[in-house]
Amino acid sequence: MRRFRLLVLLVASLFFCSIASGCTSSSNAEASPELEQQVLQIIRDNPEVVLEVVELAAKERQEQSIREARQGFLAQMIADPSSVIGNSPTTGSPEQKIVLLEFSDFQCPFCARAHETVKQFMEKHGDRVTLAYKHLPLTSIHPQALPAAKAAWAAGRQGKFWEYHNALFEQQRMLGEELYNKIARDLDLNVEKFNSDRQSDAAIEALQEDIKVARSLRINGTPFFLLNGEALSGAIELSQMEEALQKVLQSNDE
Repeated sequence: MRRFRLLVLLVASLFFCSIASGCTSSSNAEASPELEQQVLQIIRDNPEVVLEVVELAAKERQEQSIREARQGFLAQMIADPSSVIGNSPTTGSPEQKIVLLEFSDFQCPFCARAHETVKQFMEKHGDRVTLAYKHLPLTSIHPQALPAAKAAWAAGRQGKFWEYHNALFEQQRMLGEELYNKIARDLDLNVEKFNSDRQSDAAIEALQEDIKVARSLRINGTPFFLLNGEALSGAIELSQMEEALQKVLQSNDE
């Protein structure tokens, strides 16, 4: 039954491709009337196939669009990593030969889980991997994502981004004004400057720059990672990150 269904999908796909204006072939050959009738009969007998074919085609177009959008960025990430990192905070290796670019949201529970994985990964590989953080606050579902991101950015203005970043993830359930000021005091920040910076236009502009990059790469969810050319997303495990690193190292050796 499964093989028959796959055959039906294939035949229907070929049929729709033959009649769609966007599909071309080197011979420009048209389907014979007999083939068209056979395919139409299969479709009449299996109407649900039409929807599946349309969904598969839409998914493939979307995936192709994403690949095209990321292709140039990934090449630039390898050739000139500093241009991709920009003003984003970094930690780990200063050489930037292998870059782990993280797009994250301080209120995202999956980001908090991935944070622990990234911490373990950098403890093991921070001597050769550069971690760069880019803000992607999902404001439609996380009301504290933007305020938390601005607070972390402001802490970075005083050289304490990573300490503040860690504290936010560790106390994610308490996000709010009281926590933002408490962390600032605990880190011995100049609180007056901290509050001024996080409410500034410069904070918004910095975050918008990160969001612009994410949109250009068709990144819609967090956390999302790019390890040179390897893409990872979700609450990833340490083994997944290390597997991606091995692929990068093998690619560098070739």
